Amino acid sequence: MRDALLSCLDRKRDMVIDLQRELTAIPALGPDNGGPGEREKADRLKILLAGMGFPEAREINVPDPRVPCGHRPNLAVVIPGADTSRTFWVISHLDIVPPGDPALWRSDPYALVVDGDLVYGRGVEDNQQAVVSSILLGKALLEEGVTPPVNYGMLFVADEETGSKYGLDFVAAHHDGLFSKDDLFLVPDFGLPTSEMVEVAEKSMLWYKITVNGRQCHASTPEAGVNSLAAASLFVLKIPKLHERFPAKNPLFQPANSTFEPTKKEANVDNINTIPGRDVFYVDCRVLPEYSLDDVVAAIREFGREVEAACGVTIDYAVVQQEQAAPTTPEDAPIVQKVMAGIRAVYPGAKPRPMGIGGGTVAAYLRRRGYPAVVWATLEHNAHQPNERSSIAKTIGDAKVMAHVLVGE
Repeated sequence: MRDALLSCLDRKRDMVIDLQRELTAIPALGPDNGGPGEREKADRLKILLAGMGFPEAREINVPDPRVPCGHRPNLAVVIPGADTSRTFWVISHLDIVPPGDPALWRSDPYALVVDGDLVYGRGVEDNQQAVVSSILLGKALLEEGVTPPVNYGMLFVADEETGSKYGLDFVAAHHDGLFSKDDLFLVPDFGLPTSEMVEVAEKSMLWYKITVNGRQCHASTPEAGVNSLAAASLFVLKIPKLHERFPAKNPLFQPANSTFEPTKKEANVDNINTIPGRDVFYVDCRVLPEYSLDDVVAAIREFGREVEAACGVTIDYAVVQQEQAAPTTPEDAPIVQKVMAGIRAVYPGAKPRPMGIGGGTVAAYLRRRGYPAVVWATLEHNAHQPNERSSIAKTIGDAKVMAHVLVGE
């Protein structure tokens, strides 16, 4: 069974190119990125899948009045297995990001270019490589007449690039009947060219805006004002003390500790001889899952009270983004072990290992609802860049790893 699928996948180079060309030609930009949404791409994908003999796609449409059709489409396609109570899900997303400055592209971002093993175009890696890999495996099942041990499910979701409110977040929250606790979940939307990163955990993320209010005055009479820049600078120097409050390390992550970094600073006054009365800066915190972001906020505000007392300023706070980490997928979870076994079989020399990342992925929406999920793919690692590219061989290789997960030995 497995060998027949792998042999079939080896013959799919032309199919990779054809699918990538079809999908790249449709700019599935969400309204937050100035586009009409994913409807045209979803409709074209349904036609392509029907022509290949796939079962009819189940549509989960999420209302969104900002797009012409009034909703954002999510498609679920399931090939039944011997055990229909369980499904191996491969979840990819339909939306893309804008191309950016066209002068930085060597070709039309929406016209596929093939150069040896690489294809170029907006979306070819993020996330069409995953879309295509999942379709390749499904097509191989149909061509070879293979009934897999469990159902094989492909879920094509909307809105991944701008928050997933109309995509996997909605699907996981409102369509519990689609998933079961015994299902296997793979999200091929992050990874390394070596194929070795098997993402099972994410840090919590806090972006915090801090506004220090003093009193503006002429620089020659500083006693008449309250220097907000000096106070803000004192506050910035206190931020590293958060490492002492939250010192844990977790070897899943690199770096293994939480990070607390002052980053952006807004302009205050335009001229040199004015003491500023208002300073605004931001802190980016990536926090290990065992800590509560509420505790981090409380510690920052404690530092703020110290600055207020020392400098005579007042301080305001605003959350720009706050995302408490989802539970970690256990390293011994079946999906983790199956993916790593598949990687070792398909990519000789690769040494896959469970890892955590400092950012967030859509797998969090699954993990929060008790579904262990893995984020993995073998990517060129150039998403959102001009001249985005994807490897044909790795697209096929990733489909082979999926085949190992589905049918095992």
